[in-house]
Amino acid sequence: MEIDSPSSEIMRNPTAPSDPQPSRLLLVEDDGSLAAGVARALGLEGHSVEHLGSGEAALARIAEAAFEVVILDVGLPGIDGFEVLRRLRLAGHSMPVLVLTARDAVGDRVHGLDLGADDYMTKPFALPELAARVRALIRRVQADAGPRTSHGPLELDRAGRRAYLCGAPLELAAREWAVLQILLEKVEKVVSKESFIESLTSWEEDLSSNAIEVYISRLRAKLEPAGIRIRTVRGFGYMLEEFRDRTA
Repeated sequence: MEIDSPSSEIMRNPTAPSDPQPSRLLLVEDDGSLAAGVARALGLEGHSVEHLGSGEAALARIAEAAFEVVILDVGLPGIDGFEVLRRLRLAGHSMPVLVLTARDAVGDRVHGLDLGADDYMTKPFALPELAARVRALIRRVQADAGPRTSHGPLELDRAGRRAYLCGAPLELAAREWAVLQILLEKVEKVVSKESFIESLTSWEEDLSSNAIEVYISRLRAKLEPAGIRIRTVRGFGYMLEEFRDRTA
């Protein structure tokens, strides 16, 4: 796929004063030469760019690491970019996604936006324009990153999709994050296993009540040492208790 070369302006001045802070980006593209050009242009602006060539690899990587922006090709081997995007949004990932595609039909653009894409570029494209659109998405993330949700010593940065416990980073798998968000939205209210399953899956996927028990167990192991308690209400579901500082 032919793309334009980055302009000399980008080469000379990769970080203008108005630009956002350098960020961690994920590029999902199976065309190696195209990916190299995109990664080089964005790297010149100070960003850290990780490249993967398949949708399956991208989903696995996003489940274990945080990225400010995902640049996602539609025409991937295996599951295509649209399906990757659908699964990301279903799992609760809110980072901006810029879709790249050789399809220029209006219906395809609408489909991508409806699935949760934040921007859409048709190949071939100019690298300076791609870099500018990525900067715009990063500015949006950094502007929205201020408000956080707190529950005792637990703090969730929803925009950055990061969690902190007693001031230290808390590692959460994608489904653990999603379960915790649901509980935080309903403190002191019972959430049934069926509600978790309905929120975390679609009709194409299968998630058992036993899986919910596993995620709750993992969360308890991580949160209870800090005094955050998830109560089992037998026959009904689970409830995140109001935080009470028992050391006071």
